[in-house]
Amino acid sequence: MVYGLKAMVLRRYSEVSVGRDPLELMDVDVPEPRSREVLIRVSTCGLCPTDIDVIEGRIIGKLPVIPGHQAVGYIVKIGDEVSKVSIGDRVGVAWIGWSCGKCRYCVAGLENLCEEFKGTGCHIDGCYAEYMVAHEDYVYRMPSNYDDLEAAPLLCAGAIGYRALKLADMGDGMSIGLVGFGASAHQIIQVIKNLYPNSRVIVLTRSIEHMELARELGADWVGHPKEDPPEKLDRAIDFTPVGEIIPRILELIKPGGRLVVNVIRKRTPITLDYTKHLWMEREVKTVANVTRLNVREYLKIAEKIRIKVKYQKYKIEELNKTLKIIKEGKVVGAAVIKI
Repeated sequence: MVYGLKAMVLRRYSEVSVGRDPLELMDVDVPEPRSREVLIRVSTCGLCPTDIDVIEGRIIGKLPVIPGHQAVGYIVKIGDEVSKVSIGDRVGVAWIGWSCGKCRYCVAGLENLCEEFKGTGCHIDGCYAEYMVAHEDYVYRMPSNYDDLEAAPLLCAGAIGYRALKLADMGDGMSIGLVGFGASAHQIIQVIKNLYPNSRVIVLTRSIEHMELARELGADWVGHPKEDPPEKLDRAIDFTPVGEIIPRILELIKPGGRLVVNVIRKRTPITLDYTKHLWMEREVKTVANVTRLNVREYLKIAEKIRIKVKYQKYKIEELNKTLKIIKEGKVVGAAVIKI
């Protein structure tokens, strides 16, 4: 056993706010890979609003826990019966850390709905550390045309945004609204522009910096959520953490249109009026976790179209401060820590 390795550990649920540092920088043991597990030397870890949901207790997992679920690193040790990857391989780890493989959801390809679903950095120790273990079936070979810093946000921000786009049932020529424009949306706009070149992308965000990035990446119209875009929306994806935005989005959706809510938890409640917001066959879908197939498909798309990943780099020692910046919506693109 090797000692003295850095990890940021959550010992009790706590609000991410000024004056509070919920994560403790600790020396931990290097975990030993069990059968079919691999030990990964973490290079980079993307930060995600879901990490804040874990830390603040909106998602209940194990305690203590090492959060973080967008890891890129290198395999340094393998457990018994590992056959799909080798020492030295560059791999990624995403939010889905385990599913049973036997229930009706898993059998139907909906392992994200598995009742035994385990999230990396929530139910299983994650990548806010120098080393982590993962099951060989839940690691991914990363595209070679991205460096480690660029690649990390593909694994959750990109993959779950891709799942949201699939759930939206998008068609070429439709109009689609992206509400909130952070780590996920700035990747998905590039996918939409590539897969649906005749569609119009409307971006609604409060941040001037996010508006500028949206224009840079080809948005057809950019404005504040209180503004009215030039047309009603066939589809919309909500990337925000607050509930009160949902009625506003539904007001902007055409009859028969669909809204996909691309977050695992909302920090504030959602209140809807049936006649005003849902009638005329408007639909609301939610995204629940992500499947391994979603991750694999998205990595192939990212490799092919070479998504421009905007990121800001931080140190592991700055995690408490960085999470507060994320919660305030002040990161442009994605936040990534270099281990």
